[in-house]
Amino acid sequence: MSFQAYLDNIQAKTGKSPSDFKELAEKKGFTENGKIKDGVKATQITDWLKQEFELGHGHAMAIYALLKEKKS
Repeated sequence: MSFQAYLDNIQAKTGKSPSDFKELAEKKGFTENGKIKDGVKATQITDWLKQEFELGHGHAMAIYALLKEKKS
């Protein structure tokens, strides 16, 4: 599955776009000015996504990669 397919599936499931997740991560205090804050671990972000949005691990990691700007 391509990275874009992961994002498309996440949006279909949650109704949230990649930019929505970026805004939510900032509100949760995980990011600042679009960058993950020092000391914030991947597990903190993936646990939040799994709990709040019922995402599986792979989909949560796709959002983490989006926040890390590993993919665009």
